[in-house]
Amino acid sequence: MKILIVNNSKIPVNLYGGTERVIWSLGKELVNLGHEVVYLVQQGSHCHFAKVVFIDSSKPIVDQIPEDIDVIHFHFEPEGIERLRAPYVITFHGNRNSQDAFDRNTIFISKNHATRYGSTCFVHNGLDWSEYSTPDLNKARTHFHFLGKAAWRVKNLVGAIDIIKSIPSERLMVIGGVRFNFNMGIRLTWTPKVRFKGMLGGSEKDRLLNQSKGLIFPVRWHEPFGLAIIESLYFGCPVFGTPYGSLPEIVHQEVGFLSNKKNELKEALTHADQFSAKTCHEYALSEFNSGKMALSYLACYEQVLSGLYLNEKQPGLIDVQTEKFLPWM
Repeated sequence: MKILIVNNSKIPVNLYGGTERVIWSLGKELVNLGHEVVYLVQQGSHCHFAKVVFIDSSKPIVDQIPEDIDVIHFHFEPEGIERLRAPYVITFHGNRNSQDAFDRNTIFISKNHATRYGSTCFVHNGLDWSEYSTPDLNKARTHFHFLGKAAWRVKNLVGAIDIIKSIPSERLMVIGGVRFNFNMGIRLTWTPKVRFKGMLGGSEKDRLLNQSKGLIFPVRWHEPFGLAIIESLYFGCPVFGTPYGSLPEIVHQEVGFLSNKKNELKEALTHADQFSAKTCHEYALSEFNSGKMALSYLACYEQVLSGLYLNEKQPGLIDVQTEKFLPWM
């Protein structure tokens, strides 16, 4: 099968990455399974296992599809998609708080994500763990960590900092944010218990995760999936977060603790050493790998190639969220 993967970004991953890391792992695994992959991505991209075609920003995406493609995998919904004649699927990676209809070939990234939009079609993200350092599961753990776009208020870095400030002996490493954050109204975080590492990738990020006692992830939105969760689990870190979005689906009681109450999460953090780093690591390795993800997507490709839609009707948001942030107590 010849598969075109389309995303309006550069590959490979620069620093942390998100969707870029997923589409790289997916393409690599599809090639390993014997398929031919072509990426349609931004100028400056390169790839050693697949052909890369650059997006021409002066033309509609749907007019840039090579003619010899069997199936197209978009990672956003392009304009004019109704003009396409080739089979396609669309992975939706974010949240939309309006009841505009989705395309019938939309794939969501967790069961909760799909359910909120009236769909049953989802594929969990998976990563190519061979591109990460092998964790030392016996290594001494010295701090907790926050991993994500700290400037997004829904990620609730403030909540993570409040928890760590309430535990005298603990420290927090923030990966994905800076101390002076002008996007959040010049947020000044002076406590010496918190260190900001900025946007990290590669061995430096791996090192910090491998020394962490756990991920503090008190999000205040319905997290569609959360790559930070599975990356942390891979390095043996239990997850301490809120019960929103995909978290109850991914974080079971052997690998973490969920609550929207700050005091309950604080109490759980004091018992972080009761979680098994080996259990966390093996869970991420077996359940959220690129091989499993690729096979799930191949089943979706086969369905649209046979002329069937992935959804019986157009998905759409069931309940519009009226509050800006989900409860945090």
